[in-house]
Amino acid sequence: SSCNRPCYDRWWEGRKAWGMMIIEIRSFIRESAAISDQSLREDILRSLCGFAHALNAKLRNEHEAQAASSWLSSDTLTSSHNVSDHILQHIGATCSRLATDKMISDVRYLVLVERLNALTQVQGICERIKTTPIPFPYSLLLHRTIYLFCILLPFAMAEPLGWMAPVFTAIVSYTFLGLDTISNELEDPFGREENDLPTDAMVRVIERDILGALDCKNLPPLRQPINCILS
Repeated sequence: SSCNRPCYDRWWEGRKAWGMMIIEIRSFIRESAAISDQSLREDILRSLCGFAHALNAKLRNEHEAQAASSWLSSDTLTSSHNVSDHILQHIGATCSRLATDKMISDVRYLVLVERLNALTQVQGICERIKTTPIPFPYSLLLHRTIYLFCILLPFAMAEPLGWMAPVFTAIVSYTFLGLDTISNELEDPFGREENDLPTDAMVRVIERDILGALDCKNLPPLRQPINCILS
């Protein structure tokens, strides 16, 4: 199906964006070791975890502030229509104060800001995928073309294939309709269906990385597949 490729591209781009988020957060964790004030460092890293939870909730049409509430103070989460972006602004403001107070060097500050810019880019990519579906006329034309082809195929194959025409038609129709179904499954990669991205599991990976950096001993377990499905 011609629709299959763009839908898979959307799914794969979403996966690459979440992979990049894990990389950038791990890099931020490593570079934040230069922050001498451990309470501020903990606040920043917990805010990063809240960002991952908030973005995951936003992409799944769930409540952002509620998803991030266990990682940030209520003051940080209030009065914002875009919680995940507000969290990045909060982290950026904290890093700016650290640089102003000479608690980190200007070079370190610029490095941390670059990580935040990368996370902003990740959020933008995910929002673009989420809010820009495959154009309906494009999908409609492909669906109707596939159905019409499958209906007319047995008439075209009746004479050359004889009694094998129904078998051949069934195989070809199964293939085309299967590809069409795959397109529908992959179009929105951020939902909770079986073939959507396992963003909950990726958020758990981020949780473990951050809590490990904060010397937490009781790390939450990695999410495991249920009936061969990882969510």
